[in-house]
Amino acid sequence: MGKQAVGFDSARYLEEQSEYILERAKSSGDRLYLEFGGKLVADHHAARVLPGFDPHAKIRLLQRLKDVTDIILCIYAGDIERKKLRADFGITYDVDVLRLLDEFAAWGLHVAAVVITRYEEQPAAVQFKNRLERRGIRIYTHRATKGYPTDVDTIASEEGYGANPYIEVDRPVVVVTAPGPGSGKMATCLSQVYHDHQNGRQSGYAKFETFPIWNLPLKHPVNIAYEAATADLGDVNMVDPFHLEATGERAINYNRDIEIFPVLKRILEKVTGAESPYQSPTQMGVKKGNYVTPGAAELARIVQLDPIRVVFSQTDREYLAQRRRELAGDAGALEARVILPDGSLVATVGKKDFDDNAINPATGTIAVRYLFDNPDRILMPGGYVTARLSNPAGETGIKIPQRALLVDQDGTYVLTVDEAGTVGMARVETGARIGRDVVILSGLELGNLVITDGVQKAMPGATVMVVSTEG
Repeated sequence: MGKQAVGFDSARYLEEQSEYILERAKSSGDRLYLEFGGKLVADHHAARVLPGFDPHAKIRLLQRLKDVTDIILCIYAGDIERKKLRADFGITYDVDVLRLLDEFAAWGLHVAAVVITRYEEQPAAVQFKNRLERRGIRIYTHRATKGYPTDVDTIASEEGYGANPYIEVDRPVVVVTAPGPGSGKMATCLSQVYHDHQNGRQSGYAKFETFPIWNLPLKHPVNIAYEAATADLGDVNMVDPFHLEATGERAINYNRDIEIFPVLKRILEKVTGAESPYQSPTQMGVKKGNYVTPGAAELARIVQLDPIRVVFSQTDREYLAQRRRELAGDAGALEARVILPDGSLVATVGKKDFDDNAINPATGTIAVRYLFDNPDRILMPGGYVTARLSNPAGETGIKIPQRALLVDQDGTYVLTVDEAGTVGMARVETGARIGRDVVILSGLELGNLVITDGVQKAMPGATVMVVSTEG
């Protein structure tokens, strides 16, 4: 039996990545604060992208370094207050912090503290703080950094980072991680570096991310897959211009790190009083994710089958009407059903996953994405289907052909005919579109006669001859 090609060497990755982190820590002086991004446990996305990647590689990496590593967990108070969800697990960020505390304990890792960032005594954040304290977890609170991001002199002063309490740590590597982006990891790291240098300790900052892989081409399938997976964050892979200028080498990074780098470099130099050791965000990273086995036939074929995403378009009017009903609290999220090319209806019901952030001006539509359970692999990537939306709350109304609708500056209306054959006008509120029909939520009653053909010729007050279209 032939040996299967493996695209990623996890064993080599663990060995060399741990050595590289220790080297960076040694060069930083007394301590390295390592901002740790991505999923630490069960990183199945990376495993799909890189055949051979161990989904638990990052937590195993920390386990190799556990004797020299403290962990700080960050969570933004605003995320606690608004109950922000981790989409992959379907749990709130505060619950995920509790999950991570249990995971780290199970792997034998030491959590030095949890820090609630941008803390302003938000009620939910206070409750969470009290809950952690009852569990015996060391908890710190940091305020928003005064002067950030433009006033570097204030940021690197007693009014800025100096206003935060120092988080007590003992070990030379301090991993700073969080449930998700925007949790304050970088500010926590730099605040610690500030306090260390104020007290005569030499420490440094670095960043750990698995993707994008810096020395693979910009359009390599692995890096393309990373960009697609983080579309909701607005991440875009780019050639690092700072690295290109400093070294003449092309390196791949992502837009957020590249955009913040000039500010970060200035802050580091102000905090430490010395020239930054980093001339680019790529140099700031401690990535060793480029262990791709030469000759691997296929490194990345990014396909998610169960659940599967179905993308289709809604008109701007349909989207606006649904959003208004949602905001008014009188409509649930729309469910989607899928009709296959042979006319059969897929049994599973879709749930909304994502709305695009802009209307296509050429078509007047907005892309929406629904998730469908697909255990039988009936739906396949690249296929075309017909999507049908419905309201699970049971939107009721009168269904009429869409061609009967007329619009003027006052809104939508239809032309009606009374028993004497006289044309009248009825203002209506429209609901869901179903094929060529539309649901009328208000403005019509059962039994009303509506003009569906020749509407442009009919005028209110005129007399017409009624011809039924039934049958």
